[in-house]
Amino acid sequence: MTQIFFYSGSSDKLKTACRLCAKAIQQDLRVMVYTPDAALIEQLNELLWTFSPISFIPHCSVHDDEQLVRVTPVILSDQMPSNDRFDVLLNLDRQPPPLFDQFDRLIEIAGISHEDKSTARERYRFYKDAGYEIQHYNLDD
Repeated sequence: MTQIFFYSGSSDKLKTACRLCAKAIQQDLRVMVYTPDAALIEQLNELLWTFSPISFIPHCSVHDDEQLVRVTPVILSDQMPSNDRFDVLLNLDRQPPPLFDQFDRLIEIAGISHEDKSTARERYRFYKDAGYEIQHYNLDD
């Protein structure tokens, strides 16, 4: 069963996403970052290039060359293909992602705005009601 991790209290969800991607890479895990919001994907793409002055988070788009996608540890995606190569799904959408149960781990990040907290609570209830055990981490960053 998919392990679900909720990180709440993030003052900058994209920076939190970068930190979690870096942590996953250190654990030799492959990550798909999902959101149907193309502008958000572009923001995250830019941030992944500049996030750390001393390291690089290798990433590409799911729309890039298939060979590149196959070997890159972090994939940015606006669509949810079936999972045959990823360990972690990092959801940046407001809704539970389709096919999330095909991944070993699902990561959700909740920001500090009222609207973001509200949609995160809805996702949390959705997973709980579906019988998933959820590990929660309060960031307060």
